[in-house]
Amino acid sequence: MFDDNGSFLLAMFEFFIFVAWFMCLFWVFGDLFRDKDLSGVAKTFWTLFLVFLPILGMLVYLIARGGGMTERALAAQAEAVRRQNAYIREVAAPAGTTPTDEIASAKKLLDAGAISAAEYEQLKASALAKTTAAAAA
Repeated sequence: MFDDNGSFLLAMFEFFIFVAWFMCLFWVFGDLFRDKDLSGVAKTFWTLFLVFLPILGMLVYLIARGGGMTERALAAQAEAVRRQNAYIREVAAPAGTTPTDEIASAKKLLDAGAISAAEYEQLKASALAKTTAAAAA
């Protein structure tokens, strides 16, 4: 298959270039479809340009729109983090719980013997601190 070491090295280099080109192509398509400023028609033309003239299309895209790729990627990442944090807050603290509900729940635990009086006072102080923080805001 390979006549000498040079042909093997050339084949490895070609494989590396092919993989690098595919990675760039995925990044460009990801950026293209993530962009909210482009219309559907513009995205269609860019896609056709990238499909029919892939190397030229990718170079033109990187020259024309490459400067904003980082900003769009960072904005998408920040939005994902924001949605994840909102989901964690929603799941961690059920909606509709008030400090009164928290104190009542802690009192039930105290009456059942699940927590000590010191733990009850700590939970009560924590719930009241949330009330004063909400009132101050």
